[in-house]
Amino acid sequence: MRGPLPEGRGPVRYGPPLPEAGLPVLPELAGVVAAASGRPHPEPPGGAPALLEAARGYGQRRGLTAERARVTAAPGGAPLLLALTAALGGDVLVPRPCPAWWVPQARLLGREVFHVPTPAECGGVPDLYALLETVRRVRAEGGDPRLLVLSVADDPTATVPPPEVLHAAVEAAAGEGLHVVSDETWRDTLHPGTDTVLFSPAEMFPAQVTVLTELTGAYLPPSLPAACARFPPTERGDHLADRVLDFLTATGAVLPAPVAAAATYVLNEPEAVTARRGAAVALHARVAAAAYRTVLAGGGLVLPPRSGRHLYVDLDPLRPALAARGVTDAQDLEDFLTGRLGMPAPGGHRFGDDPAALRARLSTGPLLGSTPEERGASLTAQEPLELPHVARLLARLRSALDDLGDGPGAADPVGPARAEGDGTAGEGRESER
Repeated sequence: MRGPLPEGRGPVRYGPPLPEAGLPVLPELAGVVAAASGRPHPEPPGGAPALLEAARGYGQRRGLTAERARVTAAPGGAPLLLALTAALGGDVLVPRPCPAWWVPQARLLGREVFHVPTPAECGGVPDLYALLETVRRVRAEGGDPRLLVLSVADDPTATVPPPEVLHAAVEAAAGEGLHVVSDETWRDTLHPGTDTVLFSPAEMFPAQVTVLTELTGAYLPPSLPAACARFPPTERGDHLADRVLDFLTATGAVLPAPVAAAATYVLNEPEAVTARRGAAVALHARVAAAAYRTVLAGGGLVLPPRSGRHLYVDLDPLRPALAARGVTDAQDLEDFLTGRLGMPAPGGHRFGDDPAALRARLSTGPLLGSTPEERGASLTAQEPLELPHVARLLARLRSALDDLGDGPGAADPVGPARAEGDGTAGEGRESER
């Protein structure tokens, strides 16, 4: 690390929200919400039986078995992670970088948070040896590490840890007595046309892992925040589930009836939901692959996006040109890219990364269009990259990078891979974070 941001530039307390889909709300989902808006009775803390059964079935279809009593729901991933952190106690370990909404929960509770470097090939999980060394050091200094939070499909890096890397990290955490919370928010957004394989840590070590899924990732708009958790099928898992429910009840973290109805609907995965999910994932994959090629052509570094609707760029190779424009740290880069692109481009410091590094998360949602009509057209087009509004927005990204260096920015970032139409992004230089 090169050190913290200058005085007045941090620390960052609350980071940006999850990347939005940038697509119209599914009409069937809107109908479910409207129908539930007249319910006079409140939802029970932790979720009604219909919602919990839907969450249980959702997990079971993905190879995760659990009884209804070991599943709970909350109005978003943040309050659910807050309850989990409170129930488990102790210090918290997270990868660097990590989703922006993880760390504030622990800090709000006065817990220490320790960022652990990730492997070069992916984000989402800590490097095995760095994890073991961090646990050793924290304990030697009088700390009490109890919780590791990781992600199987990562925000911000849009990568998916290889199964062997994930297994090694979870095995080490379990061996050190840590409980693992697996954030599986983006697991249903794997980009088609890649060789990506995703496993849940709960399939590997079911007694040590709680699975958390924020439904805003793949299913619900940000206006309907809902999340669910699946606890280990053990006596300790039962106790943890009870403590989390106590915390949700005490803090009034209860789902409103329309949101509960929406969550139940999408977790049951009717045809309308799965069709929209598939179309949206394919669209974001195509646009992410084009943006990936654009960044490489402009001289930046980036890992190939494999999930979600974002990518994590490293513009350190362009540091001299950026410095000439007054961009010397992550906050400067955030301001610069946000202004040049006309879209949010949160710097890496918001994800726990080195504030001096020139890294930022770019989202694909804003690249789908500026109006509901444009975004709807992007969703239904057979060749979305050829739509004028998508091409214009991608060209804006290319222009911003072309202005920064003498690299091969004149190369067409869309054309070479458009013929395959598969959204893969396996070629080019990759960041060795």
